[in-house]
Amino acid sequence: MPLRDTPASCLPRILPAAVMAGIFLTPHNAQADTANSYSAASLAPQIALLVTAAFLGLILWRIWRRRVVQEAALLEEIREREARLNLALWGSGDEFWDWNIPENSLYRLGANQLLGQGASESMSTDDWRTHSLHPDDLPRVQKLLQEHLIGQSEVFESEHRIRNGSGEWIWVRSRGKLVERDADGKPLRMAGTARDITMSRRAERERRVALEVLRSMSEAVAVIDLEFRFISVNPAFSRITGYNDEEVIGQNSRILDSTQHGADFYRRVRDILERTGHWAGEMWQKRKDGDEFLAWIEMSEVRDAHGIRSHFVAVVNDITDKKRAEQELRYLANYDTLTGLPNRALLSERLGRAIVRARRQETRVAVLFLDLDRFKDINDSLGHAAGDRLLKAAASRIQATVGASDTVARLGGDEFTVILEDVESLAAVERMAREILTAFSMPLEVDERHDVNITPSLGISLYPDHALVPTDLLKFADTAMYQAKAEGRNTFQIYNETMDAEARRRAQILTCLRKALDKGEFRLVYQPRMSLADGRITGVEALLRWHSAELGDISPVTFIPLAEESGLILAIGEWVLQEACMALKRWRKHELTELSMAVNVSVMQLLRGNLAQTLKRILEETEIPANRLELELTESMVMENAEQATTVLNELRALGLTLAIDDFGTGYSSLVYLKRLPIDTLKIDKAFIGDLDHDPDDEAITATIITMSHSLGLNVIAEGVETEQQLRYLREQGCDEIQGYWLSPPIDGHRCLAFIRSWQPSNVAAIPAPY
Repeated sequence: MPLRDTPASCLPRILPAAVMAGIFLTPHNAQADTANSYSAASLAPQIALLVTAAFLGLILWRIWRRRVVQEAALLEEIREREARLNLALWGSGDEFWDWNIPENSLYRLGANQLLGQGASESMSTDDWRTHSLHPDDLPRVQKLLQEHLIGQSEVFESEHRIRNGSGEWIWVRSRGKLVERDADGKPLRMAGTARDITMSRRAERERRVALEVLRSMSEAVAVIDLEFRFISVNPAFSRITGYNDEEVIGQNSRILDSTQHGADFYRRVRDILERTGHWAGEMWQKRKDGDEFLAWIEMSEVRDAHGIRSHFVAVVNDITDKKRAEQELRYLANYDTLTGLPNRALLSERLGRAIVRARRQETRVAVLFLDLDRFKDINDSLGHAAGDRLLKAAASRIQATVGASDTVARLGGDEFTVILEDVESLAAVERMAREILTAFSMPLEVDERHDVNITPSLGISLYPDHALVPTDLLKFADTAMYQAKAEGRNTFQIYNETMDAEARRRAQILTCLRKALDKGEFRLVYQPRMSLADGRITGVEALLRWHSAELGDISPVTFIPLAEESGLILAIGEWVLQEACMALKRWRKHELTELSMAVNVSVMQLLRGNLAQTLKRILEETEIPANRLELELTESMVMENAEQATTVLNELRALGLTLAIDDFGTGYSSLVYLKRLPIDTLKIDKAFIGDLDHDPDDEAITATIITMSHSLGLNVIAEGVETEQQLRYLREQGCDEIQGYWLSPPIDGHRCLAFIRSWQPSNVAAIPAPY
């Protein structure tokens, strides 16, 4: 083959061989061709040509070699760059994609990192649209691509869903750019990256939700750094404190400190927070305008991903109005609104505490029961307004006479009670009684035109001389007071056993009571209760009655306290629960499945009996749904044993029973404590309902109790409703249910069943609402 026809790539191999052939073959040929008359001179041009060709071949070889080395280095650099790209994609989890537009093909580098094992690295764009891209996102992605391809956007960027190797949808952020066009400007190639943003979108969604929650919260929320400087606050913070975010961010939380607390208080709070990471409690705070408010504050630490505390979050709830309302309600339920003195409920509480202290200190307590002589005549002659002013003046006169540590209470009407503690002797009590009588020797000023002379009669009982419990002390003092009236009024009498044969009768009743259960002398009667919303009979209350073969009918007011004092209430109470559930079981067979049965429970049953286990057994035996049995407890019995009672109530609630506070207003009457109990219903005592027709104070108390109870999510039942006027008022105030003689007196089981089955809700609807 001629040299000029030899490919250039072959020259490095051919030319050296030719040169060598010329060098070694020439002498041999010369000797062989001597006979043919060739000479060395005639070979010179060929040798020169071969040498020149060899030199040129060497130059070409060296050029080729350099090119090979350069190509190898370039390939190595390309491999290193590709390795770095793969490492970067592997480390970031991103995918690099290359779209060949004319060929409609898509190459994806790092697809396994983004989509998981099994993801295809190359595919047609048609397959990508059909099988990888979420159909809901396809129109938007195509629109963004089209805008970029025609030059309306500098960069293509889209967030959309694609299917991963497991067939699940994930969110990706894809960014790319057109990298090549042909001579006519038509797009040829586009490249970019895709990143998994599923978690970041989820975190952003949660952040937006959390932010919206913070914005909509009624409580103030503040984020505080470890130096107690504000980092951020929500709108409620500005609404409550008056500071906007620009005014407090960067400021120390001390700008809210109130003068109600000393510096030591705030220092202790911050020390506890720094030590434990949490603090909660009531704290006075100061608004921007200087006003102070009571807040319930909860502060908690926030730790970063490494478990290191980074800042605190404080939630502030303005409870000023709530506290004020609770205090007002407590005042209404525990204080006489006319005189401002403690009422019967608070008197009983204070007398009980006085007895406890006296028992510990081995001292005595005196109870003075005071009644104004012939007050009714004065009240009728001067009018009720003057009578009220007279009662207020009498209250002030008594308070001015006794010591500051002594309790003066108004029980109702013209009856007052004084509790004297740390009594040294009977003579000291008699001296105080004479001072009160002397104080009333001066007229009481009713108004600018009227002064009234009125005298009191006093009865006295002492602990432990006459009784050991508050009820007996009050009763004996009352008995002594009536004896003082019998002695001519305006005097005092000290209780003694000859005044009353009550003690003997109590002993006789107790003897018969011990045998009453075995003799079958107890029975239950039932008083229906009605919903004011639709006139429907919602349930009944089971009431215990006792007819003694020896003594006749005995009032529950008489025998139930004796049963509690003697411990007989445990057996009697269990009998009541069993009988009430059996009655409800019979009524349910008459399709009265929505009817509830309310049963009163004593404090001894609650605290000393296995009440939860007993009720569970009875419910199983009678097949009564737990939510159809309601237990009624008095507020005083719960509050006097709050911790233990709460534990038992939670056990009862766990069974599914509903719980009610009975006779509200006669005990502690504190919604601060009641709201912590697992109760469903509050029953307003009939003492408030009975005077609704003519006592504005009882109207105000009743309306307040209904409003506050509803704010705590409690159902409200009014007891002792006897007139249509009372019913109308209660319905107007939004009371939920009523119970009383207007609807029905307590009746036996057969009559009660007949009453319920014949009741027509239209009976109530016909009563017009008040205007």
